[in-house]
Amino acid sequence: MKSRSRGRTVLAALATAALGAALTLVGPAGASAAPAGPPSRPAAPASPDPSLQVHALSAAPGPVDNPLKGWARFYSPGGDQNNGFPHSLTWGYFGLSEIMTSASNCGSYNWSIIDSMLAETAGYGNQAAIRIYMTYPGGTGSHPANAIPPCFNGNVATRADATWNVTHPDYDSPFLINALKNFIAAFGARYDGDSRLGFIHLGLVGLWGEWHTWPYDTDTADGLPNYMPTDANGAQLVAAFDTAFNTTKVEIRYADAAGGAANSRDIGYHDDSFCFREGSPLQGVTLPTSLGGASYAHLQRNIATGTENKWISSSIGGELRPEIQTFAFQSWPNGSGTVDNLKACIELAHASWMINEGSAAYSPTDANVSAAVRAMGYNLSVNNSYFKDTASGTTNVGVQISNTGVAPFYYPWTMTLGLKNSSGAVVQTWDTPWDLRTVQPLSIRAFPDWNVGSDPTYRSFGYPQYFQTSVSLSAVPQGSYQWVLRVKNPLETVDADAKKLRFANTTQNADGWLGLGAVTVGTGGGDTTAPSVPTGITSTGQTSSSISLSWSASTDNVGVTGYEVFRGATLVGSPTGTTFTDTGLAASTSYSYTVKARDAAGNRSAASSTVTASTSAGGGGAVTHEAEASGNTLSGGALTASCGTCSGGSKVGYLGNGASMAFNNVAGGTGGSRTVTIYYLTAEARTAVVNGQTVDFASTGSWTTVGSTAVTLNLAAGSNTITIANPSGWAPDIDRITVSTAGGGGDTTAPSAPTGLASPSKTANSVTLSWSGSTDNVGVTGYQILRGGSPVGTSTSTGFTDTGLAASTAYTYTVKAYDAAGNYSAASSPLTVTTNAGGTTPVSYEAESSGNTRTGTAAVASCAACSGGSKVGYVGSGATLSFNNVAGGTGGARTVTIHYLSAVARSATVNGQTVNFAPTANWDTVGTVTVTLNLAAGNNTITVANPSGWAPDIDRITVG
Repeated sequence: MKSRSRGRTVLAALATAALGAALTLVGPAGASAAPAGPPSRPAAPASPDPSLQVHALSAAPGPVDNPLKGWARFYSPGGDQNNGFPHSLTWGYFGLSEIMTSASNCGSYNWSIIDSMLAETAGYGNQAAIRIYMTYPGGTGSHPANAIPPCFNGNVATRADATWNVTHPDYDSPFLINALKNFIAAFGARYDGDSRLGFIHLGLVGLWGEWHTWPYDTDTADGLPNYMPTDANGAQLVAAFDTAFNTTKVEIRYADAAGGAANSRDIGYHDDSFCFREGSPLQGVTLPTSLGGASYAHLQRNIATGTENKWISSSIGGELRPEIQTFAFQSWPNGSGTVDNLKACIELAHASWMINEGSAAYSPTDANVSAAVRAMGYNLSVNNSYFKDTASGTTNVGVQISNTGVAPFYYPWTMTLGLKNSSGAVVQTWDTPWDLRTVQPLSIRAFPDWNVGSDPTYRSFGYPQYFQTSVSLSAVPQGSYQWVLRVKNPLETVDADAKKLRFANTTQNADGWLGLGAVTVGTGGGDTTAPSVPTGITSTGQTSSSISLSWSASTDNVGVTGYEVFRGATLVGSPTGTTFTDTGLAASTSYSYTVKARDAAGNRSAASSTVTASTSAGGGGAVTHEAEASGNTLSGGALTASCGTCSGGSKVGYLGNGASMAFNNVAGGTGGSRTVTIYYLTAEARTAVVNGQTVDFASTGSWTTVGSTAVTLNLAAGSNTITIANPSGWAPDIDRITVSTAGGGGDTTAPSAPTGLASPSKTANSVTLSWSGSTDNVGVTGYQILRGGSPVGTSTSTGFTDTGLAASTAYTYTVKAYDAAGNYSAASSPLTVTTNAGGTTPVSYEAESSGNTRTGTAAVASCAACSGGSKVGYVGSGATLSFNNVAGGTGGARTVTIHYLSAVARSATVNGQTVNFAPTANWDTVGTVTVTLNLAAGNNTITVANPSGWAPDIDRITVG
């Protein structure tokens, strides 16, 4: 089947001739009404079970060929449905006369043409979207221009269309209305709920089935008759579709079609001219008039009918206007010329999918196209999983899922939990009652018509949705496993190659299973004794934005591994020592805390007694908000990454070019001007827009060095959102922000300098340090360790081990203490330590070490089978991993062993040398390969890359 672009070329030609304003009158005119306004947020989800251990998952870019979103390509029998830009939808047009083939019986239907398309499409792992028409200017080459069923002859009058050279039926004919209603009922009886079908356009009426007959429409001032059905007759067809299809999602062209008959039904909308601009001066045909759209624009019709929030429950599709498909994303996201602001179109329409035959020519690695597809529809990631590290019998498992897309997932597909063994085989599964449709977008873009802020303004909407269920492990043998999760695509029952719904996480596997973390299944004979309850909990200091706590250590029959600190019922920290400082609090506010102890088996003590403490009055201090906090909103490709030099150990990167982050729930006190200090990292000068204000960020020298800049913002009383974005370029990576409170005189007293710095142990490649704790007027929150004057790590306790060192080498260390206000002490006295002689023991370097450098999509992910409990994935296709400060001794050839994970054969360049990596069976099994590299004397960098494909995931390297 050919693209409809040929038909649109005819339209463009006519527009330059006698018809003038081609699309200015397509479809019925919008009724005058008011916008619905900001939708109410859904009910907040349940809180995670505090008795379960929290396992954080790392985000990654979402797959661009996830089911039921992104681009749809035209169906061509026998053609390759998976070439071009990755996609999961195939679009098909069919003439009604190709189904209603009998000349004597309008109740006889030949479905073979649709069945053939669905079967072929399913064989490619795709789902279909279809529309049935009666008039198609010029036809498609394989389907007729005039598709009025032959049984209408003599029963239904016809009308000539001299503009498009097609014949329309009398849409108000009682015979036609009855025949179409019977057809729709049979259509639904055969295909409603068919897993091969994703979306159905109502079609049937008007040119291309788009519910318009321009220029033969309601505007009869041009002397041409109106060929459209009356609203009452059109409403009968709309009602018939709504009755016939209760599972498969259906869409109609206009919100005001048939007098708005679809607006109170579960029927979505379909914009067939998506994000195009036309006329002189240019006006958009998608965006509303408040954003430069025409009076007849698609979203203006939604505004006029109060249906701009229909997307919450009904799908939104369309077609990227054919004239712009080949070049639209050269000007992503803001648009240019006849291309309107694509990001705004996607965000305000809440489009899940678009017909785009032009995507056949897009590069699969086009970053602009990928950003647009990821913004469309759903983009789901699991923030955290919740389970006991050791379990037996009946146990609870929970997940927290966020949606950074623009729409929910619209189908009730089953979410299934599973256990994988050490070989990667799934040994047990449990279907859950969890409803993925409840995971709504975290934030939505406001229409200017809502009058809630300047454009773009984003409002919080959905929540990280928490799901929990209990499962029985009675049939699972004792051993080590990994919890996994997947969403079942019902198409898998038709074809095993059905494309899997995948999460935007680094532990997402190609088989559809998402790794949630390692678990030990016991038979009841393991450690089941919980630690003793922490005692003596007290508040050791307060500022206007922080509270410091301490408590007496718990005991355990095996050993305490750490503590969990709860503010109310919310877990706010998991320190390994007996102190903790809770930051980012509101001034003059009372908070209650409890502490639990945990051991290696996952046993947790009962909660300690409650201590209540109040923050001090504002007095000009500053409240800190970490970029990686779970309450913030990341959109587009923005990702959290580990950062050894950042205050919270993480930062948010990939901001800009359509991706943004929002600090939510920023306290504005009584409102007014506040100084916001942005702590950032960038190796080059960059800019960003902070709540609409352009801010310049000077280079900090590297992507691991934190700098700061200040901006003055007017905050409202109560909670605020501070958004960092850059619509046309990259912003810096963000560590945190601090927001001044009213007044002056915050904490400016630094802690005392650490004393007693010593090295209790060392090896050929590591040095262990200890020191005496510092004191502070409010409370010490941590220590910074420096080697030779450069930071190498932080610690919340009075000990630290520096690894990856060279043998027989002297290193000099100092330590600084810091508090919640960001005050740093003077450095301790220096200590010089010489590592042991190396012998033949290789030196190990972990991939996830904070001293390494990752570029592009490369990200740290948890890995139970890896030596350090983590790995680095998404290396390759332009993303790299560099092991820094690799000791080369006196220089020369060294054997480097790369410990990696890969379910498929892959290759990479290691310092420019191509290395082949055999499959390790799955993404949870570690293998090794060796390569000989020439290292220089002193420190070296070893870089793993693949400029044209994916490299394996990396656990670590050892250097002999």
